[in-house]
Amino acid sequence: MKYIINQNQCGFLMKDGIFIKTLYCGKYWYPGMLGYQVVIEKMEGSVGFGTLPAEVLLQDQTFADKVLHIKIPEGYIGILRLNGVVQQVLTEPVYLYWNNWNRYDYELLDMREPKMKAEITKSYLAHIPLKYFKKIEIKTGETGVLYFDNQMVGELAAGTYFYWTYAKDVVCQVIDLRARSIEINGQEILTADRIGIRVNLLCTYRVTQVKRMLETIKNQEAQIYACVQLVVREYIGKYRLDEILEQKEEISGFICTQLKEVQDDYCIEFLTVGIKDIILPGEIREIMNTVLIAERKAQANVITRREEVASTRSLLNTAKLMDENKTLYKLKELECLERICMQVGNINVAGSGALLEQLRELMGGFA
Repeated sequence: MKYIINQNQCGFLMKDGIFIKTLYCGKYWYPGMLGYQVVIEKMEGSVGFGTLPAEVLLQDQTFADKVLHIKIPEGYIGILRLNGVVQQVLTEPVYLYWNNWNRYDYELLDMREPKMKAEITKSYLAHIPLKYFKKIEIKTGETGVLYFDNQMVGELAAGTYFYWTYAKDVVCQVIDLRARSIEINGQEILTADRIGIRVNLLCTYRVTQVKRMLETIKNQEAQIYACVQLVVREYIGKYRLDEILEQKEEISGFICTQLKEVQDDYCIEFLTVGIKDIILPGEIREIMNTVLIAERKAQANVITRREEVASTRSLLNTAKLMDENKTLYKLKELECLERICMQVGNINVAGSGALLEQLRELMGGFA
């Protein structure tokens, strides 16, 4: 049988299923009736002849000189480069690539140690499947606690980290170190004078001891909530209602001081504690509103009486001045006459007397 092999091809000569040699460009005659067979393929990319193991083909030195033989050990993956450009990730044990026109090379990456080396670039990571590594991102204001096979191994500052997951299970727990708030709403407390009130508080705190917190505290926020509850109940229950309303700011400061004394037990630092609202029972609210209205009315009456006294004193002083000064008295008469005239539509004056005298008589008639 006649076989023609082009310049960019090769042929694998087989006889009765046994590899004989590699054939390159040219014309060949091999009788098929005698068990010969030639498998032709292009010498580009990976070697596609997978009928025989690579070790058998590599026994032909001419073939071995034209291919790149890659072995991937256990615990490694390979990065294949074509003419210096990353092409793909190699995970199988053996690869064969034609290396006559295009130049292939590769690099082995060790996955046996979890921490990924800094030399592994983003171009590598873009081709590596996510099942082989884990990406950990820590934002500003956070810290990461790193675990290998559930064992704490250290903390991570803000940044981006990559770890191989081949040898160990890698887990990172991210803890927010920024100030956070917790609201304590609707706490029903009995005051010293047996009045039930509801108090709403707002606390702000931040985590200060990350490792100790993870080792010793479970459900941290719930425990902080309970701690604030107990401190508030213990302190406010000692005071009467009017004292609580008058000393709202002082109470907030004392509660903050009390909480700072126990903050190390919860691996945190309390920043602020404040009372948002004090909610009174309905009947107490009505009583206080009534008292407030009465106080405001009493204040209004005092102001009214003060103004009346001032007005009377002013009238007395005016009367004394008019009694002492006749000209001022006449001016006051004219002022009163002006006001009367403003209220009268028409005035009819009869007789021959002076107009001012007639008006004075008219005013005497009004008196």
